[in-house]
Amino acid sequence: MKLILIRHGETLWNKEGRVQGISDIELSDIGTNQAGLLASSLKNHHIEAIYSSPLKRALQTAQIINEFHSLHIHTYKELMEMDQGIFEGLSFKELMNDKKDFLKKWIADPAGVKMPKGESLTELQDRAWRIVEHIISQGKNALVVSHNFTIAAILCRLRDISLSQFRSTCVDTASKTIIRIDNNLPTIELLNDRSFLFT
Repeated sequence: MKLILIRHGETLWNKEGRVQGISDIELSDIGTNQAGLLASSLKNHHIEAIYSSPLKRALQTAQIINEFHSLHIHTYKELMEMDQGIFEGLSFKELMNDKKDFLKKWIADPAGVKMPKGESLTELQDRAWRIVEHIISQGKNALVVSHNFTIAAILCRLRDISLSQFRSTCVDTASKTIIRIDNNLPTIELLNDRSFLFT
């Protein structure tokens, strides 16, 4: 089977460099256009099931992709982005200026440090992986539309690497990552591909 991991298209908060987390932000016009290009790049793929985070930016991306496939979109809250608690809506500049001490702790121990009034990467990985295991158990070519930290956490588990290395698995907006799974052994065929946005 193949597992296609999609990060949603761009939002205004992405462009402004704001922490989105579980804030329910829609795609921008640019993001909608990106999702259309992403959909075109996937139209000839044999996709048998589509799963999505229920957050608008992910679900809108899934719906645009699904225009070529006409499948039921399964939504799971477990595929939502990491709850970033009190940091939701803040700009990265504000974080760097006002939360330096916390950021140092999180950079040193990203798996163990919990966002104030939010989640840790470990909690995120645990909830997301439950759904990914279910998806893999179905044995169908599946497309999953989710978010940066969520996809990074899933890829850490698939690659059998520590969450402390999650930055090596972060993906850009409107990207696709394709994993082939044979006998429960994953092989990454394509990682963070956005070439279709520039052709």
